[in-house]
Amino acid sequence: MRRQFLTSTTALVLLLGAGQAYAGMDEAKAFLDAEIKDLSTLDRAGQEAEMQWFIDAAKPFAGMDIKVVSETITTHEYESKTLAKAFTDITGIKITHDLIGEGDVVEKLQTQMQSGENIYDAYINDSDLIGTHWRYQQARSLTDWMANEGKDVTNPNIDIDDFIGKSFTTAPDGKLYQLPDQQFANLYWFRYDWFNDEKNKADFKAKYGYDLGVPVNWSAYEDIAAFFTGREIDGKKVYGHMDYGKKDPSLGWRFTDAWLSMAGNGDKGIPNGRPVDEWGIKVNEKSQPVGSCVTRGGDTNGPAAVYSIEKYLEWLKAYAPPEAQGMTFSESGPVPAQGAIAQQIFWYTAFTADMVKPGPVLNDDGTPKWRMAPSPHGVYWKDGMKLGYQDAGSWTLMKSTPDDRAKAAWLYAQFVTSKTVDVKKSHVGLTFIRESTLQHPSFTERAPKLGGLIEFYRSPARVQWTPTGTNVPDYPKLAQLWWQAIGDASSGAKTAQEAMDSLCAEQEKVLERLERAGIQGDIGPKLAEEKTLEEWNADAVAKGNLAPQLKIEPEKDKPQTINYDELVKSWSN
Repeated sequence: MRRQFLTSTTALVLLLGAGQAYAGMDEAKAFLDAEIKDLSTLDRAGQEAEMQWFIDAAKPFAGMDIKVVSETITTHEYESKTLAKAFTDITGIKITHDLIGEGDVVEKLQTQMQSGENIYDAYINDSDLIGTHWRYQQARSLTDWMANEGKDVTNPNIDIDDFIGKSFTTAPDGKLYQLPDQQFANLYWFRYDWFNDEKNKADFKAKYGYDLGVPVNWSAYEDIAAFFTGREIDGKKVYGHMDYGKKDPSLGWRFTDAWLSMAGNGDKGIPNGRPVDEWGIKVNEKSQPVGSCVTRGGDTNGPAAVYSIEKYLEWLKAYAPPEAQGMTFSESGPVPAQGAIAQQIFWYTAFTADMVKPGPVLNDDGTPKWRMAPSPHGVYWKDGMKLGYQDAGSWTLMKSTPDDRAKAAWLYAQFVTSKTVDVKKSHVGLTFIRESTLQHPSFTERAPKLGGLIEFYRSPARVQWTPTGTNVPDYPKLAQLWWQAIGDASSGAKTAQEAMDSLCAEQEKVLERLERAGIQGDIGPKLAEEKTLEEWNADAVAKGNLAPQLKIEPEKDKPQTINYDELVKSWSN
């Protein structure tokens, strides 16, 4: 314990001192006592053994100054403020964990890719870049790294199969390119108390002829939105829907984060549709992107995608608070917790930590008045398709980072995702990455206060929520096109069809430039010849695929709901 208070110079001498068999173990024990206790899937002996491995593996790198970066969310704040310091105390490797905006992380990464200059020693960047990392080959394959150069700094207890997002960070070559650090899904959120109110239930049944419950499809979501909008509850006018519409970069995530897949865009396949994904980008049998527009067999401007935009616009205007149309993602996030929203179809579970703070949507005993559930799907959706988005911020080591610096950073990446610390970290940020953590008894105990989060993550349904996949060959270049195109539809400057026509054309310009440059070799884009939607649909059907689908008339199916408690029971059964 006393060594915590020594100067860094003296501590470093001790760490490097000859015969110092347990250098850092006092610090490790102090950290385990103060921070971890029994919030770990390892018992105390297992925790100490894992810490001893980190101490021994870190010896060659003690005294190094390592810089890593991530976006600013609760999980990463905990890593930056608490875990980085602990790692430094225990190993003697000085970690600076910078927190910046998500867009800035991508920009720094892009700059390092383009310049070859080592800006950061490791990045936590979204697994949405998996297609980019695989095609550009500027990120280290972690599979190769762990077996070769990084073998001496790879924790024998890392247990890659325990990571629930492993498939998201694996490329078509079967290799792991990123290690998940935090994950959160985009689910349906609703006021459980209002949905179980006898008068609300009776009035809804009288008006629509079926039971008020969790909507299984968009038709039911629309009915529920109409039912609650303008209704007075506890003396307050409420709304049946919440969203945001300002032309801003955050509007792009609203759609690239798998909104089109919820409508039924793309093909069947988990974690992503094949050969057409939820961005509407089609690949051939070699995983080369061949197009985005329906004229090349893509689906970005197909009937399912256009329907998804039309419904978004219709619901935003008719059922959300008027100010929602001028809000960004971060401005709209806290609104449901203020107590006047009945449901939200597109709600990030990263907001759970804020939603469980005292306020109008919590009962006096700390249990929530709301629940989260699987998202409803649109009229084009079919069984076997993904149903929503899951963010997976993941550790990435660039080849431009020198080996010794990459090794030291890799030790830190493993420390903050280790079995010793992961349960505690997950209680702080509620962004689960390990199956063993999800099954920890402390989460069974806490589940009633988290509104369905634990039940969802332990359920078989969770596999349908996945990040952007490998069809996207250059995420930074393509993602920025979305908010501008959708913004034109949101502002009324273009129709939904015009906006998506423009978007797919812009995406194909990027694909064409990549093809011409040949920078991604034989896994880069290779644009297909142009045909009609009908011809490409016939070709897809003949091959047993879906996309691009033809327009469905009318674009409304029979509304369907399910009782939330019955749904949860079906999972545990």
